[in-house]
Amino acid sequence: MKRRLALLVASLLAVLLALPVAAASAGEGRKILSFDELAPVTEPYTGAGNAIRSVPGGGLPWEIESAHGELRGDGRLQITVEGLVLARRAPVPVERQGTNPVPALKAVVSCLSTSAGTAATVNVATATAPATPDGDIVIRDKVRLPSPCLAPIVFVTSPDGAWFAATGQ
Repeated sequence: MKRRLALLVASLLAVLLALPVAAASAGEGRKILSFDELAPVTEPYTGAGNAIRSVPGGGLPWEIESAHGELRGDGRLQITVEGLVLARRAPVPVERQGTNPVPALKAVVSCLSTSAGTAATVNVATATAPATPDGDIVIRDKVRLPSPCLAPIVFVTSPDGAWFAATGQ
């Protein structure tokens, strides 16, 4: 009888101890950022001179038709973009205006986090995804987010990491 009671108590304790871990794991997939708009890179953010969180702007101004996406706490990122192309104005050369000359793009997620008790910016990137000459792209990937990931910014970038569009207006 004592043995059964001890086994029952041990089983209950194991279940109770596992509940917070299961609850925390379930919360990791929660949506932490949702957006229906991306802002294209324009002056003065073109080039490296006014990088945002160490992410340099593309060398020329861009424009965008539409975008939406979401970032989840477990790092899953999904972005759909239409019409991300070089701006239809100077200083973009006339023959390149309204086109996307980059056949593959990726996303960079930038978080404010901590490292050894001090504030730190942590940037993590997806793999590249194919983009059309009309500037359409779908990025679905998973990144390793830091903990915490405060004030996330999502950038759509070149394979080298220069941003063409970012969350915001």
